[in-house]
Amino acid sequence: MNTAPIPAELSALRELVGTLQQALELSRQENILLRQKIDSLVRRVFGSSSEKLDRAQLELLLQLPILLETSTSAVVVEEPKVAVSRSRKDRTPRLPDNLPVVEEVIEPEPVKTAPEQWRCIGQEVSEQLDYEPARFLRRRTIRKKYVSRTDIDLAPVIAPLPECLQERSIAAPGLLAQVLVSKYCDHLPLYRQEQIFLRRHQVHLPRQTLARWVALAADWLQPIYENIRTGVMAGGYVQVDETPVNYLEPGHGRTRQGYLWTGSRPKGDVFFRWETSRATACLDRVVPMSFTGTIQCDGYAAYRAFANSRGQTIELAGCWAHVRRKFYESIETSPKIAGWIVRQIQHLYQIEAGLREHRAGPRLRAALRAHQSRPVVERLQRALTKLKTSGRHLPQSPLAGAIEYSLGLWSTLTVYLADGRVEIDNNLVENAIRPTAIGKKNWLFVGDADAGERSAIIYTIIESCRRRGLDPYAYLKDVLTRLPHMTNWQIPDVTPEAWAKTRRTLQMQTAS
Repeated sequence: MNTAPIPAELSALRELVGTLQQALELSRQENILLRQKIDSLVRRVFGSSSEKLDRAQLELLLQLPILLETSTSAVVVEEPKVAVSRSRKDRTPRLPDNLPVVEEVIEPEPVKTAPEQWRCIGQEVSEQLDYEPARFLRRRTIRKKYVSRTDIDLAPVIAPLPECLQERSIAAPGLLAQVLVSKYCDHLPLYRQEQIFLRRHQVHLPRQTLARWVALAADWLQPIYENIRTGVMAGGYVQVDETPVNYLEPGHGRTRQGYLWTGSRPKGDVFFRWETSRATACLDRVVPMSFTGTIQCDGYAAYRAFANSRGQTIELAGCWAHVRRKFYESIETSPKIAGWIVRQIQHLYQIEAGLREHRAGPRLRAALRAHQSRPVVERLQRALTKLKTSGRHLPQSPLAGAIEYSLGLWSTLTVYLADGRVEIDNNLVENAIRPTAIGKKNWLFVGDADAGERSAIIYTIIESCRRRGLDPYAYLKDVLTRLPHMTNWQIPDVTPEAWAKTRRTLQMQTAS
């Protein structure tokens, strides 16, 4: 047996091979993670935004290894619902009944020639939907002067000029309402409105003038905004989110990033607040010191820091939609495990759909969630904990990241089980933010920081109108006409909520 020592060169080569193998393995893992991130980005940009799974996916994903079956309770799989075509009686009419009708009667040529020789026995009616474009008009107010016939020494009398938003302004409430709705509801920047007014109506309104009108309207609408904000924060439960918006930094010719913070009360109003940062301190201005209750939000760390700074007065509720989204994004790399978890979350949403269908109140929602949703949530927690401790997934993989995100927020994700007021997710406030995202693509930035505050006021009014099914133009025109004659005590009477109630009352009285 040869016991000669291994040459130093051979030992160094083996050491080098081992080092290279380790480096190669690290490169392979890094390559896998980078591919996963690229695939996730491609799906996010070009793929479907829906998180639903089809029947073929479910049959595959339900074949999960016994490793995750940490509970003896079976998973009930409901058959997919088949879409049923609606009958003709259920379909909405092609032409709304509330539209004004312009009739045109066409007589046959023989009848026109000798109408006395013909007798009408009926008629055939056909309808088309037509449109007349908007038009400008000059609203002229004439105030006549009078002198006394009997007493010639009396001074002439004249009716006082009606109060308006601004003296010597050519903008009437209807025009102001149109500019606001076009910018904040239809997402038309002011420079495009300027071009439309000039090219289609031959009316030149510089964008600087339009910007001054927007600022004027925002100043008048601010008391209504404050009333809405106070009402949203008075319920003890609010959903909060934020979205970035660029604004122009004066004197530097460049844009900086600000944020529209959004507070929403489910089945109620929504308000926006402008801040130039996303720091925790901004929440002190979004949420008043007097607020006590539940704030539903995503996993952004500023919310936890804010809640801790307020002591025990604020409880955070998590969002299951964010959890589902992260596991859905990891289905491509871990189809069975991630798909099984997504399916469990879908069970929770099926329960919520049933509660909405039956219009369940907070007490009934809390009771059914405790009976049906809590076992699913506990099963998910056991499975996620076991997956985390197993060490079978790379720490930087999408699945591991989704597991870490979920378990880190678990105490907030279970809040909705006990509180029937709390929704399962934060989607309502995200839906309120969505129109601002469309606007950002068109107007790119809001102007200076003061313009951000004005945008928050007007977005609040527009979104509150949308939630109550109101025509924002009709509301703004009426309110901007009435505001100069009102006191602060009358502001609650012209909020979108109060305005909608008044209109319903008038419609009922007219119908009766």
